[in-house]
Amino acid sequence: MAAKLGIVVIHGMGSQTSTFADEMIEEINMRVDDLGKNREDIAWKPIFWANILAGRQSEYLRDAKSGNDLDYIGLRKFMLSAFGDASAYQKVGGGADNTYGKIHKRIETNVRSLYQTGLQSKSKPLLVMAHSLGGHIMSNYIWDMQHSQNNPASPFERMESLAGMITFGCNIPLFTFAYGKVVPIEFPPKTLPAGLKRKAKWLNYYDPDDVLAYPLRAINTAYKNTVTKDIAINVGGLLSSWNPLCHSEYWTDNDFTKPVSKFIASFL
Repeated sequence: MAAKLGIVVIHGMGSQTSTFADEMIEEINMRVDDLGKNREDIAWKPIFWANILAGRQSEYLRDAKSGNDLDYIGLRKFMLSAFGDASAYQKVGGGADNTYGKIHKRIETNVRSLYQTGLQSKSKPLLVMAHSLGGHIMSNYIWDMQHSQNNPASPFERMESLAGMITFGCNIPLFTFAYGKVVPIEFPPKTLPAGLKRKAKWLNYYDPDDVLAYPLRAINTAYKNTVTKDIAINVGGLLSSWNPLCHSEYWTDNDFTKPVSKFIASFL
């Protein structure tokens, strides 16, 4: 049975594994079933990109420790992984042999793979779920697709059927201050069929205790007109729900998965 909906999930900064989205996907699938829909109608595609940088970051820390006196190694490892990812992801030069190009190539490959799992029929919607730095990455990728010329990829791969953006723990505002004029992606895209446009939403979830997560509609009027809603939620457990550690706690928190599952189910 062909899927009715494709969803890509991308992680953000910090140490990650290739199974980063497994628990969230299973929880959302269960909630979709409970809502009377069929999880088999969803084609999921997690996009894992941390290994593009992890080797170089680990190699540097190893060499730095061997010849220098360093304290707080655990914290330094986090800083290299988290903020090293953010600083490395820049559009440098015009080639693809940089972190920006390599990460975008990883996205391109995964979106094509998702498309080929049974989403080739016309007007199959695409949703994007992006955590933390992943929101900035996907925004850039979608922008590039929307402004590319003579792109031979399918309309699905060109993001023309993008019907939902779900950002969580998103820090896009941190990357806007280098520009005089900040312009968001076109959402919903003008190519989206009318029936899907009526359902299309950009939902941005953030925990007020998460210092790496920010409202997006406050960036400027253009973002206010593009992002449907900034939604404050409380994520995490006893040790993390009241402090910045909550940044990594969105994935399986009920305050996040419950409303997101309802939004996903609306496309089935």
